[in-house]
Amino acid sequence: MSRRIRTGLSVALLLACALALSACGDSHTRVSGGTYAGESGAQAPYLNVGPLIYEVQLSRQLSPTDTEDAAYLQGLTPLQSALSAEQEWFAVFLQVYNNSSRPLPAASEVTVSDTQGNVYSPLTPGPTNVFAYRAETVPAKGRLPGPDSTAAAAPTQGAMLLYKIGIVSLDNRPLTITIVDPTDSSQKASAELDV
Repeated sequence: MSRRIRTGLSVALLLACALALSACGDSHTRVSGGTYAGESGAQAPYLNVGPLIYEVQLSRQLSPTDTEDAAYLQGLTPLQSALSAEQEWFAVFLQVYNNSSRPLPAASEVTVSDTQGNVYSPLTPGPTNVFAYRAETVPAKGRLPGPDSTAAAAPTQGAMLLYKIGIVSLDNRPLTITIVDPTDSSQKASAELDV
C-alpha cells in the first residue's frame, strides 16, 4: 500500500475516532433530567444544577438488620430512627462536583417523589454518621464527598441522603430525585432512580 493511501486512511481513522468520542457528550452539555440505569453508576446522568454537577451513584432500600446498612443508619435520634409499619428506609448516594474556581454551596433541597405525588425530604443524621450527605460548601475544583473521606472510599462512593418513604411508594415507581440549586430555586434537575 502506498504511503499516501496509508496517510489518508490514518487521517480518516482519526476523524472517525474524534466523531465517535464527540457523540459521547462533554462536560459543557447541561443535563437537567435523565434515568439512572444500573447500580454501577455507568449510565447515571450527571445532573447540572446551577453551577454544580450531581451524580447519583446508587439508590436502594436499607435494612437496619444488615451489617452494612446499620452503619448508614448511625447518628439518628430516637425520633428519627422510629419507623411506622407503613415506612421503609431509602438511601440515595450522591457525588457533587464543582468545576469552578470558587467554593460553592451544595443543594440543601434534595427530594424523592413517587408517581402519585408523595414527596420525601431527607433526614440528617448526627455528626457520628460519616456517610451522610451534608449541604456544605463544595471546594473549588473539588467534590463531595471529599476524595479522602470514608464515604468516598465506601462501596457506594457517594454521600448518603437518607429518607423515610412510604412502603406504598415502592409500588408507585419510578421514584424520582429532584435537586434544587440553593442560590436560585428556578435551577433544578431531576432523574428517575433505579430501585
